[in-house]
Amino acid sequence: MSSISLSLRLRAAVNRLRRRLWRALFFRTLFGEVQQGRALPLTRISPSACIEHEDRLVLEDDVFIGHLNFIEASSGIRIGRGTQVTNFISIVSHSTHRSVRVAARLSGVPEAAADGSLPSDIRAPIDIGAHCFIGPHSVIEAGTRLGKGCLVAAGSRVRGEFGDFAVLAGNPAQLVGDTRTQDARWLAEHPEYRAAYASWAGQLPTA
Repeated sequence: MSSISLSLRLRAAVNRLRRRLWRALFFRTLFGEVQQGRALPLTRISPSACIEHEDRLVLEDDVFIGHLNFIEASSGIRIGRGTQVTNFISIVSHSTHRSVRVAARLSGVPEAAADGSLPSDIRAPIDIGAHCFIGPHSVIEAGTRLGKGCLVAAGSRVRGEFGDFAVLAGNPAQLVGDTRTQDARWLAEHPEYRAAYASWAGQLPTA
């Protein structure tokens, strides 16, 4: 006979039930979105993702936005087809880190514009290309542009413009590789995927 008390067993059962209910209601990610009259049947956005200015977030289909992400799209954000934004990621199209030091109420210059912005704010659109992968706990800053097929390593802080197939890592993120290098090794073992890969990525480098 187990020594675990009936009250502890009951408490555990209630806790499991609460976890399952919470997951079903708040963490289950479903296929299907409609955006600005466009059907995105393969796109999935977690209900735990916080999206501000969602009307300025432009998605292509088959985008995945995972749990507990913060997306601030006031200056415009575009995310390309097939891209995965994993978990615990911030994508922010504006920053007020300078404004907290030189804000109008401190400097005596005219107050903020009607939309609340200040001349000292940093505001710029973000463009993330097709089939990118953004690793957990990363930050994508205003003005960033990523080409197609990029990989952002977990914990990276990305600012700037990077071409197709860039592997980015670090704080600040630096170019550390080309995703096609690892893709080529995998495709050599799975040639049945080559045609589908080439249809969006083009041919692999010969060297």
